[in-house]
Amino acid sequence: MSDTTSGSTAAPVVLDVWCELQCPDCRTALDDIRALRARYGDRLDIRLRHFPLEKHKHAFAAAQAAEEAFEQGEGWPYVEAVLARTERLAEQGERVLVRTAGELGLDADEFETALIDGRHILIVDADQAEGKAIGVSGTPTYVIGDERLDGGKSQDGLRARIEEIADRLLAQ
Repeated sequence: MSDTTSGSTAAPVVLDVWCELQCPDCRTALDDIRALRARYGDRLDIRLRHFPLEKHKHAFAAAQAAEEAFEQGEGWPYVEAVLARTERLAEQGERVLVRTAGELGLDADEFETALIDGRHILIVDADQAEGKAIGVSGTPTYVIGDERLDGGKSQDGLRARIEEIADRLLAQ
């Protein structure tokens, strides 16, 4: 999971992004995530939450690999790189995950080991269970404050709605 610390005394607003790394809609959502990060900086803690879908057979492994990337300090760059390769991931499988780690200068051998030993499975399972419990059914889905916004059907207007909620929460 991402970890953002704030230099101010006010705690940042948390935006949970329920994502699946083989999902083309999640790839499209990266533009919104980048824009939100640029607008709010440390005032908005954007956290990746895993929701691998059964229809994408490499999504569960990709979620575990993302956790390894966060552990190695490069979570979001890795997430963005994998989402940019959704077609290759579908065709070539876990090799893409390990190769992408190497391209980013991460310890690719450690990625391979993490995928074999399953050290991040519990995090992925817990995220998925929590997502199901709060009604996540597709990706991307955003949770900010007490509101859940489903981007799996349409992402039109979602960034504006997230900004509206974030502005309200930050003003409190």
